[in-house]
Amino acid sequence: MNLSDLRKSPLFQGLSDGELQQLMDNAKLVSVHAGETLMKQGEVGESAFVVTKGVFEIQKQTGQSIIKIDVRGLGDIVGEMALISRTPRSATVIAKTDGEALCISQDAFEELLASSTNAALAVLHWVMARLNQNEALLHQQEKMAALGTLSAGLAHELNNPAAAAQRSASELNKSLMKWQSLTHKIQAAGFKENESAWLNELMDEASRRFESPLKFEALEKIDLVDQLQAWLEANGIDSAWELAPAMVNFGWDSKSLEKLKKSKLFNISMEWLATGCVMMSLLSEVQQTTERLSQIVHAMKSYTYLDQAPLLEVDVHEGLESTLVILQHKLRQGVTIKREYSPSLPHIEAYASELNQVWTNIIDNAVDAMNGTHSTSSGRAGEICLRTYAKDEQVVVEIIDNGMGMPEHVRLRIFEPFFTTKAVGSGTGLGLHISHDIVVNRHHGQLLVESTPGETKFKVVLPLKII
Repeated sequence: MNLSDLRKSPLFQGLSDGELQQLMDNAKLVSVHAGETLMKQGEVGESAFVVTKGVFEIQKQTGQSIIKIDVRGLGDIVGEMALISRTPRSATVIAKTDGEALCISQDAFEELLASSTNAALAVLHWVMARLNQNEALLHQQEKMAALGTLSAGLAHELNNPAAAAQRSASELNKSLMKWQSLTHKIQAAGFKENESAWLNELMDEASRRFESPLKFEALEKIDLVDQLQAWLEANGIDSAWELAPAMVNFGWDSKSLEKLKKSKLFNISMEWLATGCVMMSLLSEVQQTTERLSQIVHAMKSYTYLDQAPLLEVDVHEGLESTLVILQHKLRQGVTIKREYSPSLPHIEAYASELNQVWTNIIDNAVDAMNGTHSTSSGRAGEICLRTYAKDEQVVVEIIDNGMGMPEHVRLRIFEPFFTTKAVGSGTGLGLHISHDIVVNRHHGQLLVESTPGETKFKVVLPLKII
């Protein structure tokens, strides 16, 4: 290896020939075969390597997965960050082909820095560039991790209504076939018993009721269903427990059904009416579940602001609501949402999809802080309060949870990169750091946090326009 080869590394471009020669004199050449490890993740970084021959792959193990980070070749340097910071190596380097690398020991590196200002400045510039590169990469990894979580939650949210719609549609098909058959039978029986006029009146009334299903409070409906079920059973109607809820939905009760007992068509008319109610109830379920699918898709589109410019006039309430839909799978753990929205809150100029990242990170952390159903500080049901108001030409959003709260030393570090109180593998420590960057640097606002036992409040202050 000659000096020109060594100078190909950006780390050494600013060094003189004498400084490069000094470095080479104190270094040694290491040969490796394809598949062998040049350096291993977790080992102490006591040296750096300059690739002089061959191709090397950088791999990082995360949990049970091994991620390919980069490929390095002639003139590239590896292991310098661990050497400079004196920390364990963050990745493994494996030879993809037979190769050679110049091993620079810590003593040789420090001797060069101590004897040369140019070398120290070159290393400083290199370290700053690598730190910026690493931070950008980690931000991207955090976004991808958030996307993975979002995708899993979205799949869960879509699966439930889709499965419900499929079940209801299958049952609806059976009920429709049965109802059509009963319609032919009851019409034939009405003609035979000379009760066509009575039957037409019944069918007209049923049609009117089918058009306008009723809505009841939960306890009220339970009472009405119990009363109708008892009446149906007393009159010998099979499967009364199954038919009563559907019939109550369309306003049928024992009083309105008593008049049917005067007809010779009582039994078949009850079967026809009950089947029709079940059929219409199933149709309503299909409509509700498909509407839910449409809402989720709409929320997802609003959340990501697809096909729109990044800087938009944004309704903060719409962003919060879209985020709640996306996080519904976590909120079902028992967390209730309390809304204290200002009815006169102005729209703001914002990077909409980035702002929704902020809501997602804060609300997701709030749910985790309450351990789902109960806040561990008091055993109360978990509650998140979303409060909005305008103040001094700014919009303020407060997200408050009644979890355990956080100690002061945690609160002071909560926006630091890589700082997390979650278990290993459960968080990267970048979510709130990225949120702080979005609010403060991208929107020129403020992201503040206050915490006491039983209450943690994140306060987002945003200007009406980004200057």
